[in-house]
Amino acid sequence: MNNIRATLAIVWRIAMPYFRSEDKWAGRGLLGAVIAMELALVAIDVLVNQWQNRFYSALQASDWDAFVTQIWIFVALASTYIALAVYKLYLNQWLQIRWRQWLTRHYLGEWLENATHYRMQLKGDAADNPDQRITEDVKNFVEQTLTIGLGLLSSIVTLFSFVIILWGLSNAAPLHLFGTDLMIPGYLCWGALIYAIFGTALTHWIGSPLVNLNFEQQRYEADFRFNLVRVRENSEQIALLRGEGAERGRLLDRFGFVIGNWYAIMSRTKRLTAFTASYQQAAVLFPYVLVAPAFFAKKIQLGDMMQTASAFSSVQGALSFFVTAYRSLAEWRAIVARLDGFEMSVASSTNLPAHEPAIALKAAGGRRIIALEQLCVNLPNGTPLVAADAFAIQPSERVLVTGPSGSGKSTLFRAIAGIWPFGTGAILVPEKARLMMLPQRPYFPVGKLRDAVVYPAKPDTIEPARVKDTLIAVGLPNLAGRLDEDGHWNRMLSLGEQQRLGLARALLHAPDYLFLDEATASLDEPSEARLYRLLAEKLPQATIVSIGHRSTLDVFHTRKVAMVQDGEIHVLGSAGAPAEKEPTAAR
Repeated sequence: MNNIRATLAIVWRIAMPYFRSEDKWAGRGLLGAVIAMELALVAIDVLVNQWQNRFYSALQASDWDAFVTQIWIFVALASTYIALAVYKLYLNQWLQIRWRQWLTRHYLGEWLENATHYRMQLKGDAADNPDQRITEDVKNFVEQTLTIGLGLLSSIVTLFSFVIILWGLSNAAPLHLFGTDLMIPGYLCWGALIYAIFGTALTHWIGSPLVNLNFEQQRYEADFRFNLVRVRENSEQIALLRGEGAERGRLLDRFGFVIGNWYAIMSRTKRLTAFTASYQQAAVLFPYVLVAPAFFAKKIQLGDMMQTASAFSSVQGALSFFVTAYRSLAEWRAIVARLDGFEMSVASSTNLPAHEPAIALKAAGGRRIIALEQLCVNLPNGTPLVAADAFAIQPSERVLVTGPSGSGKSTLFRAIAGIWPFGTGAILVPEKARLMMLPQRPYFPVGKLRDAVVYPAKPDTIEPARVKDTLIAVGLPNLAGRLDEDGHWNRMLSLGEQQRLGLARALLHAPDYLFLDEATASLDEPSEARLYRLLAEKLPQATIVSIGHRSTLDVFHTRKVAMVQDGEIHVLGSAGAPAEKEPTAAR
């Protein structure tokens, strides 16, 4: 019972924001229309139940005129039922897509807000494969919540509607045993209730393991799909290493979890289906067994018997809702649990600075500097990595950061960018300053080349001619005529070409502070020198901070600092005299 209440509380938390959102009137209107049609369908079922009595009584009495009249009444009821069923489905699907659209935008907004998606990976939270949760789980949640909710509503209304009919029929057709009428008020209702309770209890006992099995199946399927995508995106490296055999083994190991869990679902589903099918078939005969003695004793007519069987079936079906929908309920609870885990992970990552020691990002006031004050950058597990204090980067300065691999240089850049919260101290950044970080392997969205270069700006904010001139300037004239070509540019271009394209992006955006994390490491030294000269020429007022290992970079920077190891931590400190500026004639 506690699990049911907890699940319903989660469903309420996930579902209600849509019906209070900017699309609430459309959502409420569609939901109200669907509910009204569902209730109208139940009303028609009640009318059909009453029609059955008149129809079979007409047959028993060989009354041709009454028979024809009942045929026309049935045509009218059936036509209305069909029209309601069609439009209920149509409006239901309309509500589904609007609800899914809002929920998807909501989850995407939270997931992509302030680098939450990145922090979720750093924390190693249980919300695996967020892509599946935002696509498949959201779709299934909306669809199954409406299906199960409307089914439950229909069962409740059906129960109350037909219990009244069945109670009256119980009095009209008393239980007849051994030639004696036993006057048990509403005995048909009590029979349906006992039958449903028995079936529900056994169904839950047999099928309860399906909840966890369905949860694990979705997780294993998503994990297998994710690793297939990784193989596709890293196919070149795998082919160069002749790693196909190893990848095949790893993928089959993960697929083995899918197969093993599926066999467990098959076994449990077989038992559940065997019981529910037997239960449903027995329910067909059960009402006839109860009322047949009264019929053969001439206490009731054929129409009464058929109406009783139909009403009993409706009541028993309503009471047995959890029996017939148990597998769907198990899958639905697994989906709810996955979305709840995703929401909890997003909330935990979003509120990380409020609940754990975190690096504070502050405005530098009127000063146009980036300053590090008593800064200690930690790993996610709390291990100190980098320390810096009273360190400042001045306007238009060119700073080269050096140090051994693993000393935390890139992590320090992430902290300055505001996406690495683990640590203590403060980072002061000028208000409204535009920062850009260029990693060693830049990211380009799949699509047109022009869109990829100007990312994350909108394509129409930068003139195509300017983009073309910039591509030529960074040494990519062969791409200048391909701005409208669609492609997966991270796969189509070499790493050196990607780094040139990343620098073209920096030139187009002209940030106030440009951080280059080995952003030219894949270029030869002459090409690297030309690009640094281009940055100095096109972005003379920008502050540039570089991470690099080549000594040839010294000449392009006015200050050089190094990560100096001090016990288990690296300290940001001086690395000798400032570098000499490159002679003007050498440009």
